[in-house]
Amino acid sequence: MSIEIAPSILAADISRLGEQVREAFAAGTRWLHVDVMDGQFVPNISFGPHIVAALRPIADEYDAVLDCHLMIADPDRYLEDFVKAGADAVTVHVETCPHLHRTVQHIRTLGARPGVTLNPATPLVMLEEILGDVDLVLLMTVNPGFGGQSFIPGGLARIARVRQMLRDRNRGQVTIQVDGGINAETIGPVAQAGATVAVVGSAVFNHRAPVADNLAALHDAAVQHRVM
Repeated sequence: MSIEIAPSILAADISRLGEQVREAFAAGTRWLHVDVMDGQFVPNISFGPHIVAALRPIADEYDAVLDCHLMIADPDRYLEDFVKAGADAVTVHVETCPHLHRTVQHIRTLGARPGVTLNPATPLVMLEEILGDVDLVLLMTVNPGFGGQSFIPGGLARIARVRQMLRDRNRGQVTIQVDGGINAETIGPVAQAGATVAVVGSAVFNHRAPVADNLAALHDAAVQHRVM
């Protein structure tokens, strides 16, 4: 199964953010992942709607998707702000949404693609009642809040189970996104398990090689794994 790479700007050099994002788009990627953290739901603080607004014109040049992952308490307060800023897709955590259907419906009403995500230890049964209402399911394969963590191996089985859950509901068109510890060693198994979009941070944005070279290496690793 082919897989799209969504570079996460959490790992980018913020002093060169626009430049690095353009490098990623010029290399062929058409997704960009914006990790939004509030220091409450997760122990870190990152980006707000102003970053999305700044990136929207660059994404428009390449007809790319801006994908916002809200790792925040009470995300309903900020849905409109992120969509107005230019988010194409907005993903919320099941752990933070007591009225999840209402939240998902609000995202769609605002004109964005609704997504849901859960932490590695949250049972997949929490997805069962919402799969018919979302365009994207994000599976965390690290505990959220920091970049550069190692992939939790049990994530592969969870990806495969969600893929089967979607098949059983005739919802095969729903995007399965995976976030956490994705690199040249893990992207192939993740794709084989059924993921369609891989969020990649430090394996794309780093000082070891240019962004385009890193993306090419990730694509090659995914293809080689499929062939094997």
